Amino acid sequence: MASEASTLTSRAAKPECITALADGAALCLSGMGPLAARRAAKMLAEAGASALAVFGVAGALNPQMRNGTLFCPQHVLDEEGHRYTADPDWRTSLQGPFALPIQTEGSLLSVAAPLLTEAAKTAAHQHCGALAVDMESAAVAAVAQEHGLPFLVLRAIVDESSDAIPAALNGSVDAWGRPRMLNLVTALCRHPSLWGELPRLYSRMQKATQALRALAAATGPGLGWHR
Repeated sequence: MASEASTLTSRAAKPECITALADGAALCLSGMGPLAARRAAKMLAEAGASALAVFGVAGALNPQMRNGTLFCPQHVLDEEGHRYTADPDWRTSLQGPFALPIQTEGSLLSVAAPLLTEAAKTAAHQHCGALAVDMESAAVAAVAQEHGLPFLVLRAIVDESSDAIPAALNGSVDAWGRPRMLNLVTALCRHPSLWGELPRLYSRMQKATQALRALAAATGPGLGWHR
């Protein structure tokens, strides 16, 4: 999403375009979902990327994964049973020198549709044991595997396992996380109780993006990749 990209660079990243960063790194703002992530990953791979990374926010499946926690999973799982292993040397390089607490053990689950309720998150955690969930990492990992590239996932937890995301609000943003104002106003008019959810959701996102910004400042735009 655009808010995630802004933590990595002050440059305005155009959707589905490659934006050059410092130190030879590059960013592709994919938008949400596995198909968008796959397109972006292929663009980067075909442009000559030597490694692929997913950078942004995720939802918690384990109650111990709190809002703002940084997560660099060992494995990425998808709903079809595929399992992808993140580059171990790259992961290890993040554990010491940057003085930031990063959870580097455990798996992340990638799904095709968001898990909006506590019950859905609990069921997913019980089924596969993953600590967190997103919609893009497995697609990027698959492209990395196809092209023989190392990959890494760096996520900050935004919604905790007990947080519910109102479906009406979830449908009020576009694929890049920008408000669809007509949808948002309609949702708030139909469900006035949603006004009370906005401060909580905003606070959760602010804490997650602050963690991402600190991580990007510590590692640089290449996210610690030196090979």
